[in-house]
Amino acid sequence: TKQGVNLVIGTTGLTADELSEIARLALAHKVGAVVAPNFALGAVLMIHLAKLAAKYLDYAEIIELHHDLKADSPSGTALSTARVMAAARGKPFKRPPPEQKETPASRGEQVEGVTIHSVRLPGLVAHQEVLLGGPGQVEQ
Repeated sequence: TKQGVNLVIGTTGLTADELSEIARLALAHKVGAVVAPNFALGAVLMIHLAKLAAKYLDYAEIIELHHDLKADSPSGTALSTARVMAAARGKPFKRPPPEQKETPASRGEQVEGVTIHSVRLPGLVAHQEVLLGGPGQVEQ
């Protein structure tokens, strides 16, 4: 910023153009800029651990739960987690074959090869669970 203040932004949903503009302004004004999808320590650790494990387990799903008034679905944190996992893996995740009577929407949304399930109910605050699996094992 013009005042020489470093930027710390905690949100999701920014476009690539907006992120580029933030980077350009930070460079122009010689300040630092951090854009993080989530400031919660648990969320940051979960994303980091999911990134590490994604290299070794072939199947991945995310279940995220929030209150009924949340504006986005899936959440920005879930989207960021899926993207980080996919980038770290370097190859597509596998997905179990569909059942004969499966309704496609019932299996969640595919983001970078990770299936994301979103739950919205009154009374919930914020929860995200990452499931990674392979033959005979599931890690949460």
